[in-house]
Parts: sequence; structure tokens; C-alpha cells
Amino acid sequence: MATVGDGLAIATAVRQGEMTAQAVIEDRLNTLYHRDRALNCFTLVAADRALQRARTLDQAIQAGQAVGPLAGVPFAVKNLFDIAGEVTLAGSKINRDQAPALQDATAIRRLEQAGAILMGALNMDEYAYGFVTVNHHYGATPNPHAPQRVAGGSSGGSAAAVAAQLVPLTLGSDTNGSIRVPAGLCGVYGLKPTYGRLSRAGTQLFSSSLDHIGPFARSVRDTAACFDALQGADARDPVCTDQSITPTLPVLEDGIDGVKIAMLGGHFERGMQPEVAAALSQIVEALGVSQRVLLPEVERARAAAYVMTACEGSQLHWQRLQTRLMDFDPATRDRFIAGALMPQSWYLQAQRFRRWFQTQVRAALAQVDVLLAPTTPCVAPFLHQDTMTLDGESVLVRPHLGFYTQPLSFIGLPVLSVPVAQSDSLPVGVQIIAAPYQEATILRVARWLETQGILAPFPYDAAVTAGSAPPPSSLTKSP
Repeated sequence: MATVGDGLAIATAVRQGEMTAQAVIEDRLNTLYHRDRALNCFTLVAADRALQRARTLDQAIQAGQAVGPLAGVPFAVKNLFDIAGEVTLAGSKINRDQAPALQDATAIRRLEQAGAILMGALNMDEYAYGFVTVNHHYGATPNPHAPQRVAGGSSGGSAAAVAAQLVPLTLGSDTNGSIRVPAGLCGVYGLKPTYGRLSRAGTQLFSSSLDHIGPFARSVRDTAACFDALQGADARDPVCTDQSITPTLPVLEDGIDGVKIAMLGGHFERGMQPEVAAALSQIVEALGVSQRVLLPEVERARAAAYVMTACEGSQLHWQRLQTRLMDFDPATRDRFIAGALMPQSWYLQAQRFRRWFQTQVRAALAQVDVLLAPTTPCVAPFLHQDTMTLDGESVLVRPHLGFYTQPLSFIGLPVLSVPVAQSDSLPVGVQIIAAPYQEATILRVARWLETQGILAPFPYDAAVTAGSAPPPSSLTKSP
């Protein structure tokens, strides 16, 4: 059987009749039932649906019908994506009282149109407000490579499921780094596309003007294939209006001749642990990068992104805060309350600054094609670690895991966090950044680095998770 880490290899084998989609899904379900208690990635396993879809796909292949490029590829989604007939939890207790979704999210429908098979929903920080996936209601999702450490968040279940090779593809969402941070800490690829490039219809939003959806995978080719399947305008999402679909998969082997690449300096050089600095240096050296770009007012950009996130999130949940306050995850509740108390003038100032900062960054990207920056300042912190040292100061872990992602989050840029191949470290990620709608350039650079052996998913050892699972209390799901 093709390795579960390679989605396109599975699709090729299924289309060519080397194995059936049903055999792929049965194998994945068996793995989930044996391994996910320790990993705590899934909050829902859609076994009946997956098996039925696999049988239908096999029948289509036997009948000589055309099937999609992701035929038979198992995937799963962060549990803020609507799944028809299921309640969309968004990591919360409150949402359990809602009615089941009437239809699938657009992203699920598009992946299934490409032949992929939905396996279920994945753990996350409540309402996507966090960087650790330590959920008060559904337990922590540990890092598959070091189970006493966090997987990152808020899409921690999505990153960990790919890192542990439970499924080859997952979907998450990114507001201030919620795809990139867990991708970096778990040693996989995580793509935040251009704002509005992919439909968010049928997802529970956190901060409407910042939220993106995107894929996790263990290779550049799988990332590109998933992204390609998700593209296209959607009347159900008013910000997803781009009618053009630009396939990225065919250009991955074009190389990087003529691509101008620079490293972000200033803020993006501060505070990184030696493992992170070494990973960034590997990429800089491999690409022959000598130019540094300094963006103005990066700290203010980070503060503006925080203000906008807190204000938009608290307004979205204002009624719940008034009627169900004590049913929130305490960590989420306190930040939403803080957002609700912020003066409107702060939000307006943040919006004005956003437009100015966006202009400055786009001017920089008019001079170069790609910018490089670390994904996180450190390797994965411990599950119950409250503080860390950053730039010589003791700071809180949760807000500062987004130290390098948050300043780039609210101006709509596409960014890919890539796993750097290091044998003597926990996983470390580096961000590859480009101008809006330049995902293909990002993926070309990543693919070239992958072919040179600079990038690779962090190797997963199932015995590590099985032998070092977190305490049961941090893994138990609420009934």
C-alpha cells in the first residue's frame, strides 16, 4: 500500500487499481482506533460516511468512470468546518446545543469532488482563539514527536493528524498563525493562502477580516494538489470572489531561476532559539540569500492584529458572552471579555494602521518575490508551560508563539510554513511569504528546497507517542 503520508501516491494507486479506496479507508480507521486515544486529534470519526464514499468511488473506477486527482485520499478537517448531519463544535461546549449542519462546508465539498474522502473532524482551541490546542472541553492534542509538548494551535489537531500519519491531508484555519504555528511545531507543511482565495463558507469564523482556511500535508506536491482542488469563487462567501483558478501543481518543477528572495530582518531576527536560527540559516544558505528587508512598525502591526482579532471575536460571540459566560473555556473567555471592553477607537486606529502597513509590505514585495522568516521563536513548549524566554525576557507562551506570524496575518498575504530537515532537534518551521495570489511562487521555492533535501516532514515514531502519552486527564473528551 502507498504510504499514508503521500496523498498523491494513494490517489495514483487507487485510480490504477493497485488498491481500493475501501482498503485505504479501512486501514486508516484501524489506525485511528488504535492510536488516536493518545494523540487526541479527532473529535469525530465519520466511519460510515467514509466507507460508503470509498465503496462508491471504487464502483465508479470499476465502471471506467473518471475520478478526481485526489481519488481515495483520506482527509479530515478542523472541527469548525460544517459536516452535514453533525454539530459544528468549533472546540466549544456551547456549540453542542446547536442543530446539526444542513450541508458540508464548501471546502469539504470541493475536496470530495476531487475524489478525497472525509474521515472526520479534528481538535482545536475553542473558537480558534489560541496557539496550543489545550482545550478545556475536549482535552489537549499533544505533539506527536514529543507528547509532553504542545502541537500548536489553534489547528493543532489538523497538524498533529498529518504529522502522525493518521491522514495525509487536513484542513485548518489561520487568523494570526493558527495554520503556520502548529505546522512549524509538528514538522509538516501548512499553507495560509491569500485572503479570500479559498472559500470559508460553512466554517465558524473567529475574526472575519483575518480568517483564512488552508491545508496541511507532508509534501509540497500534496499541499499544492489540495490547494488546487479548493480554488474558485463561491457565492456563499462574499470575500471569495476570484473566478480564476490557477493550478500550482504543474509549475512545481520549474525551479527558482529568476525568483528574487530576501530575509526579513529586525523583529524577525529577534528572540529565536538556536534550533530556529539554525533552521533559518539552512534555508538562507541553500537559496544563496544575502538581502535583508526591514519592515517598519512591526511591533505595532502585531498589536493592531491583536486588537482587531479581540474586537471582532468578542463581537461575534457577544450574545454567548452575555448568556453562557461560564461555559467558555476559561482561557478563551477572559480574552473575549478583554476584547469586548476595548474602545471602538482602538479598533478604528488598528484598521487605519492596517491599510498603511499593507502598503509598506506590498512595496517591499514589489522589489523581491519571496520573503523568509521563522515560523515560531522556539520549538514546541511543554503542555502545561505558562512562560518562556523571548529576547531575554520571560513572557507568556500562548500569545508569543505567534511572535513572527501575527505581524503578517492581517494584510492578506499567502504564507507557507515549511518543515526544515534537522536530525538533532524537535520540529522547526520557516515561513515563505509572497505577494497576494503568488502561491505558485511560494510552492516552487518550497519544492526546490524539498528536492535538495533541505525540507522534509519530521519523521514520526508511533512508539514515542504510545510510550509517552500525556496524563489521561488532559486527553479525555467531554461526553
